[in-house]
Amino acid sequence: MSSPVFVPASQCEILFTTDQIADRVVAIGRQITEEYKGQSIVLVGVLKGAAIFLADLARAIEVDNTFDFVAVSSYGKGKTTTGAVKLIKDLDVPIEGKHVILVEDILDTGLTLSYLRKLMLQHKPATLKIATCLDKPERRLVPIEADYVCFKIPNKFVIGYGMDYAEKYRNVPDIRLFPEDAGH
Repeated sequence: MSSPVFVPASQCEILFTTDQIADRVVAIGRQITEEYKGQSIVLVGVLKGAAIFLADLARAIEVDNTFDFVAVSSYGKGKTTTGAVKLIKDLDVPIEGKHVILVEDILDTGLTLSYLRKLMLQHKPATLKIATCLDKPERRLVPIEADYVCFKIPNKFVIGYGMDYAEKYRNVPDIRLFPEDAGH
């Protein structure tokens, strides 16, 4: 099996700058702060892609918040998926009776978030909402929407701000379009 093609991030078109991302994260943080005034919330990040978004969002929220992480794998190659999602890492702390926001880097087919929403509801949180950095509605296979969305995007492959191609580019500070002809 050949290794994935590496394209320097500087050769990938910027979709959203660091300033645009920061502005949207702060706006969502304000909205969450207003909605949960006087309450505590638990942010549950989906590893690995949501880690950077979750860290920025947690700092933008002015009410008491803690965070935890879950990890899942979905089966399929490239742009396709079989729809099978498997939990790799569950929550470390109980969320029963707590206000929970599931934090994801990108909502596309909806298969992973639909699976995780059902899983989280089994833990009996007081409330459960979804925050996503990117929403790609054209790819949706199951009906699910996020409560908080930084940006809606077309059906293009993106990298940066935690999102990867073959585990690379997560450290790119902005969100960029990965070239379609680069082998994914």
